[in-house]
Amino acid sequence: MKATWEEPRWEDLGWERLAAGAGRRRLPVWDCTVGLVTWPGGALLIDAGSSLAEGAKVRLEAQRLAGRRVDFLALTHPHFDHIFGAAAFAGAHIFAAAAEAAAPTPDVYGKAGREALRADAVHNGLDAPSAEEAADTLVTPHQYVRGNLTITPPGAPEVLLTTTPGPAHTHHDLVAVVRPRNAPPVVFCGDLVEESGDPQAGPDAVPSHWPTALDRLLALGGEDALYVPGHGAVVDAAFVRAQRDALASRFGVSRRAVD
Repeated sequence: MKATWEEPRWEDLGWERLAAGAGRRRLPVWDCTVGLVTWPGGALLIDAGSSLAEGAKVRLEAQRLAGRRVDFLALTHPHFDHIFGAAAFAGAHIFAAAAEAAAPTPDVYGKAGREALRADAVHNGLDAPSAEEAADTLVTPHQYVRGNLTITPPGAPEVLLTTTPGPAHTHHDLVAVVRPRNAPPVVFCGDLVEESGDPQAGPDAVPSHWPTALDRLLALGGEDALYVPGHGAVVDAAFVRAQRDALASRFGVSRRAVD
């Protein structure tokens, strides 16, 4: 007789359960969040960790929580601490955000982009061999999202992958909105929201759009949603509004009407 799989307790593996079949893990060193959504016959991971070794560890934990291999991987933005573990998820269908048509973005997955990611990882403390290995094996996404893409396999909560809030933290910001049955939405924000420190605005950021991006994020999730930042503790709508106002003040921009 085939053994019946039983879902382990999320906290036993160092994960935080957010709703039925949905949770997240805060990874060490850079406090980067990975999310997981499971349903009968499927699993979606959100972000992949900062190295192949970290990605492999996340993969094993996700498989234990889902009772199967990860089917889908959504990358919230192309920074090393969120994507360098992607190659550990062999067989997963990988989603990423398409860049704005007119955006002067680097060739993220070409030679120049890989070298820039490797250098940034080493600059931020990843050891050089791990950074080189991850950059060399970086997986090109199978599908680029522009606008909205809904994933609703049978028995799954609705998962909306959307680029509509951005660009803001990068030109490739992707948000995942999970709508469990009989529970508030769970919004995986990537680094559009950060709780453990001030939001980081590098050369690929679009500061003038960031406050409006958070207005759009709030419109997607609503007042009762759980907002999962790219770094730090889960927050509520009030926190996102406060961060929106702080960003507007920091970058000297006014909020525009949400369209």
